[in-house]
Amino acid sequence: MDTFLGTTPQVFFGVTCVIIGFAAYMTGQALSNTWRPVWQLFVYCALLGLVSRFLIFSLFDGELLSLTGYGSDTVVLIAIGSFAFRLTRARKMVNQYPWLYVRSGLFGWKTRH
Repeated sequence: MDTFLGTTPQVFFGVTCVIIGFAAYMTGQALSNTWRPVWQLFVYCALLGLVSRFLIFSLFDGELLSLTGYGSDTVVLIAIGSFAFRLTRARKMVNQYPWLYVRSGLFGWKTRH
């Protein structure tokens, strides 16, 4: 068992990146679609990090109280959620205000000239 992740890398990838990562992606998308501020994403991803730690502990006999495991879970989930938040916000700004903005890359928009 890896002591840094609190579990094996395969379990970390499967539970944190795939299963709970999907929840983080949907959370970022939902927050952006409802025009919520980005700081709320950090709160929700911190809670999802706790869920990930519990699932790893209960299903795969990982460490429950691993601070580095929780930290790595949360950082990955924040990255996934932030990706979805920014992607959705850029799409929403361009679609909702087409007379003001045009798409500029994957995550951005710029004013129409």
